[in-house]
Amino acid sequence: METTQQAGEPGTAERRRRELLEAADRVVLRDGPKASMNAIAAEAGITKPILYRHFGDKAGLYQALAVRHTDGLLDSLRAALDAPAERRRRVESTLDTYLAAIEARPQVYRFLMHPTEDSHSAEHGFEVGQHSAPLLRRLGEELAEVISERVDLGPDGERLARIWGHGIVGMMHAAGDWWLGERPCGRAELVSGLTDLLWGRLATAGDRADGPGF
Repeated sequence: METTQQAGEPGTAERRRRELLEAADRVVLRDGPKASMNAIAAEAGITKPILYRHFGDKAGLYQALAVRHTDGLLDSLRAALDAPAERRRRVESTLDTYLAAIEARPQVYRFLMHPTEDSHSAEHGFEVGQHSAPLLRRLGEELAEVISERVDLGPDGERLARIWGHGIVGMMHAAGDWWLGERPCGRAELVSGLTDLLWGRLATAGDRADGPGF
């Protein structure tokens, strides 16, 4: 039976929360945007009120899952950007990392980015689509920081880096969403086409003298 964390048991609540998120992940992988709190509670072997005690409601659970998956994706994107390779290859690798992530776990992607048909029902209680914008903004800011650190864009470089960061994330998201739904081409062809689109000023801008280079 679930109990509250006792004094002298640091990390117990955090560990239990992680276990519940793993149970939620399993349900999301199976059910996608239709994943319900009832199904997640059943998967975790607890009652729904206990699940609410940890996350508040489905929106709270969604936000916790979003942070979990966004953190992992950002780590992978940063690794691709920092890999020891020529600049175009790193851009290709970064795009491919994002597309490979949504291809590998399409149900998780749809849960995070798409509303369900019955999202206004009492059981679901919130619109998933209303929560996707903060995830994309976070990815845009993170990419802008990487660009600003590595590319010399002149006096207004920080502002331009933010324009580029959010623009690239918007392109990745829109193109990836279309591609995942229709599969009009292979992932490698999509990566190559998107890289060609980006390969304008980014290809000729110099590296920052005080940065790690890009």
